[in-house]
Amino acid sequence: MTDLANIDRPEPRWPAILAAFSAVALHFALPPSLRIGPPWVIAGVVSILVVAAAATRRQGMHRANSWLGYAILLVLTGGLLFGVASLILALVHRKAEAAALLSSAAVLWATNVIVFASWYWRLDAGGPNVRERRDAHTEGAFLFPQMTFPAASGSDQTIAEEEGWRPHFVDYLFVAFNTSTAFSPTDAPVLSKWAKIAMMLQAIIAFTTVVLIAARAVNIL
Repeated sequence: MTDLANIDRPEPRWPAILAAFSAVALHFALPPSLRIGPPWVIAGVVSILVVAAAATRRQGMHRANSWLGYAILLVLTGGLLFGVASLILALVHRKAEAAALLSSAAVLWATNVIVFASWYWRLDAGGPNVRERRDAHTEGAFLFPQMTFPAASGSDQTIAEEEGWRPHFVDYLFVAFNTSTAFSPTDAPVLSKWAKIAMMLQAIIAFTTVVLIAARAVNIL
């Protein structure tokens, strides 16, 4: 076990925690038919897991911390997939009004961005517990510009190598946002197979919520 005091530049976890609770808050905005039980159930489970994850990280229990992080994401992903599937069924059977379809599609689109950004942050290059122990981010599932652009000093090093750059949660949030808006990567090419599959799934969900459901709701109006 490695204590936080032994890490030169620990990666901040509060953006990921804020994102998790933002996804929980969005779950409250969905109608009851699109939620897995009462919304406070997911809120309570996520809260407990977040507290446990924070405690294990302080104790240097990195494996347990990672598994708790995966558990949080599985809960949020389950809520997202259930909501998307229920919304599609409501659309097919014409059980929802146009206004409800539009608002629900917007909520699920935003949740989609948050959930997949969290997955990218959790999985890339071994996850935050591994990345924060490296001097610089030189390889991973995404090829960020800092990993390829030469340093300003004119040396043979990249920006990441010279400045000790590492991606944080906002970098993965940007990747996820671009995937849900452009349905493809933009500034960060995808290198690994798991990331390509994840981005395809995210794009499919975004396409479903934005193009199909929202368009149908507009036609009903």
